[in-house]
Amino acid sequence: MADDRKDAPGDDVPSWLTDLVRGTYGDLPAELERYAGPVPARARGSAVLVLFGTGARGADLLFLRRSGALRNYPGQVCFPGGSCAPGDGGPVHTALRETCEETGLDPSEVRIAGALAPLNLAHSGFSVVPVLGWWGAGGRIAGDGEEIVSVHRAPLADLSDPGARLLVRLPDGHLSPGFQARDVFVWGFTAALTAWLLRLGGWERPWDTDRIEDLADTRRRYGGGPLP
Repeated sequence: MADDRKDAPGDDVPSWLTDLVRGTYGDLPAELERYAGPVPARARGSAVLVLFGTGARGADLLFLRRSGALRNYPGQVCFPGGSCAPGDGGPVHTALRETCEETGLDPSEVRIAGALAPLNLAHSGFSVVPVLGWWGAGGRIAGDGEEIVSVHRAPLADLSDPGARLLVRLPDGHLSPGFQARDVFVWGFTAALTAWLLRLGGWERPWDTDRIEDLADTRRRYGGGPLP
């Protein structure tokens, strides 16, 4: 995935995360093919922050749970982020601003490792730039209580556990990666991106790819919000 990548990683970004960003420069994997292609003329620009950190159980990823009252992606677990605003100055600023608004995160705690090329969410009309960042042990954050009801730092060890992996059959028949790791259930675009990064980073472990569940069943069992 090539783009201009104007934001070079700082010296305090772990080398494994820098290598991970370099690994995204090639072709898109199968999980993300449905989000590829030129950005539609009427797409709404947005960005998400794929934020790696480290806790008591090693490297982790930050996820947010959206309110069930929202119009877009109600109840879903996702990466922090949102729509571009005038004056943002690019997707990195959008991702940091939105994360700050949603969780109270101090942007100065984050070191940017790189940004990927835009991916298209055709069903919602958004063009999304994933921004990869690092915040080490991190700081104190919480959901804003309106759009975001909870925040979760999911250890990569949990996400890569074979027992946490499944495929979710969406209403259109597409199979989406899924993760059930402790108190978060991740599917759709967020899970597809997570699955790719786990594989690139060498964390993926063999898992049962024949474990397939319909979206309606996963919603009853794990939560995760309806399909937009």
